[in-house]
Amino acid sequence: MLGSLQIFGSLSLLQAVASQQIWDIWQTTWDRNMLFTYFQHTDPVNFVTPATIGSANIAINDSSVYQTVYGFGASLTDSSAELLNNLKAQNSESYWQLMDYLFNATDAANSAGLSYIRVPLGATDFSANVYSYDDTSGDTSLNNFNVSAAPSDVFSVLQDILSINHMTRFHIMPWSPPGWMKSGGTMLGGSLNIQYINTMANYLLKSVQAFSDKGIPIYAIGIQNEPENSDSTYPTCNMPVATEAQIGLALRTLLNNHGFSGVKIIGYEHDWVDAANYPVQLMQQAGSAFDGVSFHCYQGSVSDQALFTSQYPNKEVYFTECSGTLGSDWWSDIKVFIWDLSCIRRNELISFIGSISYGSSSGLMWNLALDGSGQPSLPGTDSCSGGCRGVVQINSNGTWSVNQEFYAMAQASKAILPCDAGGPWGQRIGVSVSGSLGWALVVGAYKTGRVLSSDLNRYSIVVLNWDDSASTTGNPQPVEATIEFRGMQATYTFPLGVTTLWWYASN
Repeated sequence: MLGSLQIFGSLSLLQAVASQQIWDIWQTTWDRNMLFTYFQHTDPVNFVTPATIGSANIAINDSSVYQTVYGFGASLTDSSAELLNNLKAQNSESYWQLMDYLFNATDAANSAGLSYIRVPLGATDFSANVYSYDDTSGDTSLNNFNVSAAPSDVFSVLQDILSINHMTRFHIMPWSPPGWMKSGGTMLGGSLNIQYINTMANYLLKSVQAFSDKGIPIYAIGIQNEPENSDSTYPTCNMPVATEAQIGLALRTLLNNHGFSGVKIIGYEHDWVDAANYPVQLMQQAGSAFDGVSFHCYQGSVSDQALFTSQYPNKEVYFTECSGTLGSDWWSDIKVFIWDLSCIRRNELISFIGSISYGSSSGLMWNLALDGSGQPSLPGTDSCSGGCRGVVQINSNGTWSVNQEFYAMAQASKAILPCDAGGPWGQRIGVSVSGSLGWALVVGAYKTGRVLSSDLNRYSIVVLNWDDSASTTGNPQPVEATIEFRGMQATYTFPLGVTTLWWYASN
């Protein structure tokens, strides 16, 4: 288990000194010698008059500013909440160490600052049993709606997260409507009977109200998780575009009329592979209701997001689910997750640079916490063949460890967290990579503004070096790169792994 956590005093020197100098570096290396490790070189990495470029050249264009990134995280399923709350009961000190390591977003804290949490409304494939918030057949008035049908663990953990990171955004959605609203009368597969479109919109409104009453502010709500999936072994629902569109239109009116006009409605919530169809048609039919759409990683590639954003550049995009698999290779996963969340799905970090590079404002994994066997899950479910892995592994003896998903997200998160209390989140800016080893680096670049205009902005890059062509012989390839910024040049050698570094400069 990770040792004691600490908050570093100030990661950066006085801005007058630190401007145009790289002091602060976070690193995770392929051999695990560095695991989200913070350090400073004895002397800063200076930006100087340009000379010969390195084997790779990272050119940053901060005049090209794109979407704001609101954070990274995972889903708090019933299973995750149960394990976390059990840890709290068994070993409170260990629990709070873990929660701080995951969620503390204070600038300079030795923690990931995860800030975006998805919460299922009712049961999923990671619940102890099948339930909704109203299982009374025919209750179209929803008189028996009760959010406390969810395990109390869920709200306890949500409140603990919020106590550590008040900036956390909560994104809720059902895996299925109540069974009595559906064909077949069950939450396990099937589709919504269209006579219940307005009832379902009211069900979602009541969910927002209930979370709010429990002190959990809702940032966004989805209509249906994975609407093109119907599986008879766990809560799912096939929902045609027209049905989701009608529910969205009804829900937008209800939210506006009940004091929740600021809650975003995010549609689709399914794989990249259909990015050119379902989400596009949803915007065509109900664009006024939906603020944007979200994507999952299981089919297609991250570049498919462009098939949506090219047609709806003003709609928001979120990346909200990807799961690691038990027994997979640690370093290969790091690469995939960074690319998917950053760029493409072949390894972890690719996720956290790939998806952001294609317009996402978030990067999320699936279960926040599971045990070492990918449990507990819904009895009889056929999901997660091979076993899903949580961001955190919680053990029965009251210990925990973080998995590769954590390191990929933590490295990306450090680049976009606010510098100041109440300050703006990081925005993606332009970056390109060239040179003979340019192919070896996947790079995301970000600018984080300040509360006071007199303070210097922070500029960050997250760099994946995946040049492991010789790693089978124990000889991974570091890449010496030059970094170009506003006509100046810095030089840094990136080891095989993920490096996050930053510097300060005027706007």
